[in-house]
Amino acid sequence: MDYFLGAAKQALFLALIITAPPVLVAMIVGLVISILQATTQIQEQTLTFVPKLVAVVVALIITAELLTGQLLSYTHWLFDNFAQYVK
Repeated sequence: MDYFLGAAKQALFLALIITAPPVLVAMIVGLVISILQATTQIQEQTLTFVPKLVAVVVALIITAELLTGQLLSYTHWLFDNFAQYVK
């Protein structure tokens, strides 16, 4: 049981690590766009969508190697310890 809880805890932490870069970039870009909209009084709702989408895609491209390495490392660890989970 302890092995399963440890694996679940690591999986949740890994999900947090993998989702952090695109979420943070989307938040920052959204904040900048909101400030620009407030200062120029342009209230177009679709204006925030394209810059956020582009920024998230760029963030994923930049961090893809690191995030994939983390995910593969966890997967290898999980398969190496698989015998402990099926007892």
